[in-house]
Amino acid sequence: MDDGRVVALHRSAEHTFSKQPHAQLRLVAGLGVEGDAHAGATVRHRSRVAQDPTQPNLRQVHLVAAELLDELVEAGFAVAPGDLGENVTTRGLDLLSLPVGTVVALGDETRIGLTGLRNPCAQIESFSPGLLERVVGRGDDGAVVRRAGVMGVVLAGGDVRVGDRVRVALPPLPHAPMERV
Repeated sequence: MDDGRVVALHRSAEHTFSKQPHAQLRLVAGLGVEGDAHAGATVRHRSRVAQDPTQPNLRQVHLVAAELLDELVEAGFAVAPGDLGENVTTRGLDLLSLPVGTVVALGDETRIGLTGLRNPCAQIESFSPGLLERVVGRGDDGAVVRRAGVMGVVLAGGDVRVGDRVRVALPPLPHAPMERV
């Protein structure tokens, strides 16, 4: 499956809501984005560290589809790549439809194993009032629908650049839908 491109890359050494743009990022196997506050083998998200700092970090890399950002801009929100705290912004790939365990290849070297859906916190409302209800809602069946991107762990490290090709390898059947992580 050859589905998309990397359109933007971001990282922040501090625990900030939005991340700064970079033309290139280095991903480190088992840790995440080099120089990013969320990189590490164990959890780095502050609320999860407070619960149990020994938990494995299933949120090493955050990916968001540029199509979501386009939709939010059309709805009147001033949002750009990196504003939602993602490390990688893609185009041409329906990230949210992929099952747990999908391997996403960015460029020639890196591989990310998808672990689940991002569950945005209340900070998203501080960034832009009304945004939370646009990225978390309810489906026709009443189930919670999360659209704020997907999370993954770095399986194979290397450099990722804006413009790199994105390829997808689905896990063996049966596929399990992603849940919040």
